[in-house]
Amino acid sequence: MFELYQKKEKNNKNFRLLFYILAKALEALYIISKKIKEIDLNNIYDVIVIGGGPAGIMASISSAKEGKKTLLLEKLSKIAAKLKATGGGKCNLTNTLSTEEFMAKFGKNGRFMSYALETFDAKDLRDFFQSIGVETIARDGFRVFPVNHSSSIILEALDNELERLNVEVNCQVEIINIEKVEDVFIINSKNKIYKAKNIILATGGLGYPVLGATGDGYIYAKEFGHEVTSLHPAMMPLITKEKNFASCKADTIAKAILKVDIPKYKNLKLTGDLIFTKEGIRGPVVLDFAREITPILEKYSEVPLLISFLKGMNEEQIYTHLKNEISKNPENTILENLNTLLALSVAQEICNICEIDSNMRFKNIEGFKREKLVKTLAWTPLTVIGHEGFKNAMITRGGIELKQIDSKTMESKIVSGLFFCGEVVNIDGPCGGYNLQWSFSSGFLAGKMANY
Repeated sequence: MFELYQKKEKNNKNFRLLFYILAKALEALYIISKKIKEIDLNNIYDVIVIGGGPAGIMASISSAKEGKKTLLLEKLSKIAAKLKATGGGKCNLTNTLSTEEFMAKFGKNGRFMSYALETFDAKDLRDFFQSIGVETIARDGFRVFPVNHSSSIILEALDNELERLNVEVNCQVEIINIEKVEDVFIINSKNKIYKAKNIILATGGLGYPVLGATGDGYIYAKEFGHEVTSLHPAMMPLITKEKNFASCKADTIAKAILKVDIPKYKNLKLTGDLIFTKEGIRGPVVLDFAREITPILEKYSEVPLLISFLKGMNEEQIYTHLKNEISKNPENTILENLNTLLALSVAQEICNICEIDSNMRFKNIEGFKREKLVKTLAWTPLTVIGHEGFKNAMITRGGIELKQIDSKTMESKIVSGLFFCGEVVNIDGPCGGYNLQWSFSSGFLAGKMANY
């Protein structure tokens, strides 16, 4: 009986010892977890900006100026790669249009920009760059550049401002996915986990993949429940079916008028300088018109255009001009007559289109060919059959649906603490500083409004 008691007592002691060890272990685990939690809290950023282009850089600067602990993540080895290439390296920052005129150039989505532009307009942008040591100028009264027309001075000034404001910049960060746990965003990258109370997606579009464009921002947005419109390459040269103007590559057609020759799209018209290429057309007017053409090309195998090389002169005006030239120089050939209107190489190709011997005199040309010549001079047909895709597209047409974004803050209406700025949203404009101004304005607003 005594032996049984001793055995029971021994078991109780062992149990109490085991319980004591277990309690101490739990206490230690609690202390460790508490310390880890404290460490985690210290490692949570107020704002993490994803994308080191103009929108992301401005968002980071704006956030840091509000006193927020800010981190900028970029997948390439350096920030601002696309900004460096903007405008052939000259960096057309903005322009001198009024806010209303500026927004009108973006079409039906332009009004969405009003709060961003009200918060940070072209004057604010120029004042900002002046404050960080970059003087700007609009020599033509419209387009605004750095005085020395170099993007390098812009990049250096922005780098210095990020450093001055203690914005952490991490490059070569390959993000795997982003999730939100309770009130914290967790960014899982290949080498590290980042945490933030707010994130700003400034990942840009799909244009120029060699400069880092992959469209990952659209994927992140979709994972958080956002809709993304159809995406099209924009601001690039176009390929035409007709190659007869390839010999005119050295000649620029000033103030050419382009319009789509499809009844449904009869209101699409644009004026600007046009240049011929081996494969088709380029130049400022083509770059701008491409954003209208590429979506149409998805519906049709080809898009017929009518182009006025003569600043909109109608048939009667053209015929009157030719009559006057002939009366002054009756022995001149039709090519010499047309050379008073067009560059010689372009005039020759117009004759070829109309099957006219350019050495003939106007009066000796058959009547129906003369009629065709005048009509072709008024509106020359060209057919767009393609483009080079996103490879050479400066911007992307389409993006994250605007109806799901609060225009007053750039915050998601679906997920609190998620912000967007720049080209990733469904806004795109023409050449001339429009898209850069939008990137800076939306980035400034997003960075300012990202709260915690």
